[in-house]
Amino acid sequence: MLRISDEWKDFCCLDAGAGEKLENWNGIILRRPDPQAIWTVDKETDCWKNVDGHYFRSNKGGGEWKFYKKIPDFWTVKYKDLIFKIMPTNFKHTGLFPEQAVNWDFMMEKIQKSNRKIKVLNLFAYTGGATMACSKAGADVVHVDASKGMTEWAKENMHLSGLENHFIRFIVDDCLKFVEREYRRGNKYDAIVMDPPSYGRGPNGEVWKFEDCIYTLINACIKILSEEPLFVLINSYTIGISSIVLENILKTTLLPLYPNGKVDAGEVGLPVEKDELVLPCGIYGRWQSND
Repeated sequence: MLRISDEWKDFCCLDAGAGEKLENWNGIILRRPDPQAIWTVDKETDCWKNVDGHYFRSNKGGGEWKFYKKIPDFWTVKYKDLIFKIMPTNFKHTGLFPEQAVNWDFMMEKIQKSNRKIKVLNLFAYTGGATMACSKAGADVVHVDASKGMTEWAKENMHLSGLENHFIRFIVDDCLKFVEREYRRGNKYDAIVMDPPSYGRGPNGEVWKFEDCIYTLINACIKILSEEPLFVLINSYTIGISSIVLENILKTTLLPLYPNGKVDAGEVGLPVEKDELVLPCGIYGRWQSND
């Protein structure tokens, strides 16, 4: 199934194609590479030329921003009751994946309808989009990421969204090692969300490779689920991995243990304003209770 994040007011994908996307981030227009946007598009139009910032890839890897207008060092976008800090980084990102809003809505709805206190574990939590969504819905959240810088950014998002008096515990750690320690400590979670990278390293040099490590992580997470779990949600941007892979993993690991739930998987995407296309932005797989 394709799930589209189409309820944004402060963000819009204006156009996409020929390896790039054109975005409006609350009035600031950015042009960035996108490996999925391989169809043709006319980049000689004013909207593609008159941008505030353009990220150019380097033939040697990486890239750099070129700014044509003075923009703030950072600014904010709002999604419903959540507010996030936006800032162009030297690896083309802005600190937020707007396509994930459709997953935030799913998690918030499940938490609010549960009518009980929910404890959520957010792994590879980045700047905390899912953390803030779950916290706003009333859950206690443990936020884990290997990057200290991204964790500090997440704390800023907590303050921006007015969640400083909610229970959010920020942990800088290798995600698998943290989950294994939580099992030994006897800690349990009602919901787990994760956004594992294709490849990465933990704070002590631990190597993560998606296809080699995801099954181990899922099995470790199962051991720390509560007796009445609410959901397990996996996001991935790993090229070459189908959403069916995530569906199959959840069906063979989680569903036999919690048959009172259901598994589904698919893609997340953003509507393209210019021509009503959809920009595919990653895959998801999820188990959810039937509550």
